[in-house]
Amino acid sequence: MTQPTSGAIPAPSTMDEACFVAHFGAIYEHSPWVARCTWQRGLGREHDAVDALAGALAAEVEAADTEAQLRLIRAHPDLGGRAGLAGELTPESAREQAGAGLDACTPAEYDRLQSLNTAYTETFGFPFVVAVKGLTREDILQAMAQRLENTPEVERRRALDEIHRIARFRLEALAGPAFPLDQPA
Repeated sequence: MTQPTSGAIPAPSTMDEACFVAHFGAIYEHSPWVARCTWQRGLGREHDAVDALAGALAAEVEAADTEAQLRLIRAHPDLGGRAGLAGELTPESAREQAGAGLDACTPAEYDRLQSLNTAYTETFGFPFVVAVKGLTREDILQAMAQRLENTPEVERRRALDEIHRIARFRLEALAGPAFPLDQPA
């Protein structure tokens, strides 16, 4: 397996499957199958660019059947939920939720968040998913309340769109200055 040196990540098109999954398996929450299937479909040098790699990963999710998509949606934790309090979030989710201030909710905000989480999950059968980057706690609470009015089909689509946004943000964070993506080989 190709291993990164000095903090740099090799170009995705040069990685073997295990290395690719090790580096990109967490882009989609608890769903390394997305990275594995993307690698198995084949990667060219064009996938060494963030846009193309993000597109290939998203295309794998879109090609999956409804049950696989629902498992992906359900792999996401409740925002500000018990997993966060228990320290059971993935490092990516913990950073994202803390960035939105969900780790600093007032008791009233926490109660409202839990009530909305419960109502949302009971209504749709999966957790509320939103890319929290750039959002405040109030933005998130407002979005949860508004989205409870949607149909299950609209919310499943919205959840997948938000998951792709989260994945893109994670990929961009991974592609820091030492990452060879977007650089000519």
